[in-house]
Amino acid sequence: MAIPDHISVRGAYVNNLKHLNVDIPLNKLVAITGRSGSGKSSLAMGVLYAEGMRRYMSALSTYTRRRLGQTSPAAADSVRHIPSAIALRQRPTVPGIRSTVGTATEALNVIRLMFSRLGSPVCPNGHRVSPTLDIAKAMDLPNDGESGMGMITCPTCGVRFMAFAAEDFAFNSTGACPTCGGTGQARTLAANRLIPDQTLTIRQGAVASWRLPGRNFMPFVAQAIGIDIDTPFQDLPKDQQEQVWHGERKKYAINIPSKTGKIFHMDHAQYENAFNAVEDSLATTKNERAIQRLNRFYEFGICPTCHGSRFAPKLLSQHLVDQNIAQVSDMTLTQLAAFIPEIYHWLPADMQSLAHDIIQELTQLLKPIMDLGLSYLTLSRAAASLSTGELQRIQLSRTLRTETTGVLYVLDEPSIGLHAANVSGLLEVMHGLVNQGNSLVVVDHNTAIIEAADQVIEIGPGAGVAGGRLIDQGSPEAISHDTHSLIAPFLTGAASLIVRPQAGEQEIKQTKQLQLTVTDRFNLHDLHVHFPVNCFSVVSGFSGAGKSTLIFDALVPALSATADQPAPAFVRDLDRGGLRHVVAIDATPVGKNVRSTVATYTDILDHLRHLFASLPDAKAKHYTSSHFSYNVKAGACPTCGGTGVINLDIQYLPDMQQTCPTCHGRRYNPEVLKIKWQQHSIADLLDLDVDSALTVLKDEPAISHTLQTLHDMGLGYLHLGESTPSCLAVKRSA
Repeated sequence: MAIPDHISVRGAYVNNLKHLNVDIPLNKLVAITGRSGSGKSSLAMGVLYAEGMRRYMSALSTYTRRRLGQTSPAAADSVRHIPSAIALRQRPTVPGIRSTVGTATEALNVIRLMFSRLGSPVCPNGHRVSPTLDIAKAMDLPNDGESGMGMITCPTCGVRFMAFAAEDFAFNSTGACPTCGGTGQARTLAANRLIPDQTLTIRQGAVASWRLPGRNFMPFVAQAIGIDIDTPFQDLPKDQQEQVWHGERKKYAINIPSKTGKIFHMDHAQYENAFNAVEDSLATTKNERAIQRLNRFYEFGICPTCHGSRFAPKLLSQHLVDQNIAQVSDMTLTQLAAFIPEIYHWLPADMQSLAHDIIQELTQLLKPIMDLGLSYLTLSRAAASLSTGELQRIQLSRTLRTETTGVLYVLDEPSIGLHAANVSGLLEVMHGLVNQGNSLVVVDHNTAIIEAADQVIEIGPGAGVAGGRLIDQGSPEAISHDTHSLIAPFLTGAASLIVRPQAGEQEIKQTKQLQLTVTDRFNLHDLHVHFPVNCFSVVSGFSGAGKSTLIFDALVPALSATADQPAPAFVRDLDRGGLRHVVAIDATPVGKNVRSTVATYTDILDHLRHLFASLPDAKAKHYTSSHFSYNVKAGACPTCGGTGVINLDIQYLPDMQQTCPTCHGRRYNPEVLKIKWQQHSIADLLDLDVDSALTVLKDEPAISHTLQTLHDMGLGYLHLGESTPSCLAVKRSA
């Protein structure tokens, strides 16, 4: 039997795919192209990746599958000869505060090992101990309490002491700075945020931290201990103000009047001062959104103990050459690569072999990262501060260095945010994956990537219901000469691009200017920039040049600054140019659950709810706008709760999701759908795509204006009831 040379997909109907039949070559670089919304990602992610991952998971034990979670088969009649799949998504998950470039790339693991095995420690009496094999051997002894794991002797004073192990250099573990806990940030409660308006009385809500959930009774506790809650805070006696700020915890019996006049008695109401209320709330919550709400009371700055390095100060005494681990972490990858030869020259001859093994691992880690144009990053850079393009390339570098074979890699628009000069490096990495015996499927619009593919698959011809069909398939050369292809004119350069009228140079000079200076933020130092107001400005530059830092770290926070949230300290000389508001559009998902739809996110549903609630039939039944929300019990289908689907948890099998048998996916209580506006129920309107809804709702200005904007941005194919998690990032940003 011949070895399969292609993946066979038959009858794929994920999202808008029209029972698509297509063969994808194995061990090749395949580019999938087409208009936005045509079904490219549905084929790549919804069929190829989903089915490749599912079949890999099905080979694992039942116990493992239960713990990892299982997925249902892809919506296709058949998918044959598909390898195990790995996906690099268009928008990687934003890392947490403890993640850095060093931890994300795992390079810091090797650095920690180098400091432990090859470093020069200092004994308790202050004598520096030169690196020797004895130190490295001591680290490898068993930790049984008798072998003396990590114990070494100072050759100068003879004292035996415990040297630092690799784990000791982990700032997410035992090596964390005792002040900041390894985050590099120090946060302090700001008094002006706890009581932002001292002209208010306590009863009026002067103490903002007492308005937190579960603490709204605190003014009555304050009253019980003799604090005047009806005098403006600024006019209270100093002793009463001090009691609000720093009063000790005590329990009191209090009476709490309700809005209806009833009195509720508490025998043991504990008093929490303005600071304690926030600290106690933070200590008892793990919810991310709740933590974000509490963060508004804090001011964040660099940790005064570790100065942002995250490491415990005691670790900095151990050196590699003449550098401590914080200094090595602050090197760019280019500087780190140049530092490696110095380590060889510094170490004694008998340690060269050990050093070679460890350093070789570090070199193999760094090479793919640097090949992808990320040599400007430092290991200490917070991963959360990276752009999505940088995060995706770090993901890609990790897959490249594993040197696996026989894997299907699915990349969803890897060129997003990538400077044209960096595309060649990306292509080199892609070809490297194919040369290792893997198959690569790339969804992209970049013509350089499409031209470099072994085969191109074009999906279309339109978007939404007008897409989902195979338009063309073949080599880039063949595609470029096909008259049916929509991408061909762009490959040949024959396509005419639409260019908006540009403001003249004199006009730009005469307009107001938005100006600011960034003193010191990552790679931006004393940078002064100005943007003309009422003009379309573009910030460009190589990947890593500082574009996102300038806009999203400096400009947006500076323009959004308030008394409670001041501008970043590194922003100076801000001239707003008369601007009053700023709207930031970034890669943050607009909705992560099935209840978030195009209509809810754009506020169209709110207008529809009020429209239906104003109808005579609705008033006759005493329906309010709440009855026309599927997120409220009054309007939601009683069976599915407003999701339109029901989930069946079947033991040892993937969860099954079925269309709700009561509302048939329409989300609403059937009684609510009897209310009609121009023969349409509210569910009927949510079933419409934007272009169709624009015709039906043309006389409703509050709704039609939003619909027209969506249409103008090329999103006319989206359905109003379409869940936002299923939308691509580019649609969400629009």
